[in-house]
Amino acid sequence: MKAFLIALLVAVLCAKQASSLFCYICENEHSNWNCFKTYKCEDHENYCITTYTTGGLGKDGGGHRITKKCSVDCPETNVNFGLVAYSTTCCSNSLCNISGANSIKVSYAVMLLGIVASLICVIKAGV
Repeated sequence: MKAFLIALLVAVLCAKQASSLFCYICENEHSNWNCFKTYKCEDHENYCITTYTTGGLGKDGGGHRITKKCSVDCPETNVNFGLVAYSTTCCSNSLCNISGANSIKVSYAVMLLGIVASLICVIKAGV
């Protein structure tokens, strides 16, 4: 009986633990209020990530989008191209990607420079 219990203990200790990571998920939402659906990640997915994109001009631009999902890796980024910027953050606890807060800022100086340059081109073209 003791041998059986020792073998059972060894088997339990050597068994691979199943993933129980849950993340909030959404795709290209305008608001974090639309990103509260929970999802059980696959066993190989170890991170919850939130990607926040903002910027642009025109009908489809000037806003922001939030995407949340499970991920195999942690691609943390914070990139700013003036008119367009995006940020990706990750975490490894269940439901840790609840926040829709962003850490990126649009460079208003670069936006102003682009608008002024566009106006100069339009004036020179005589349109």
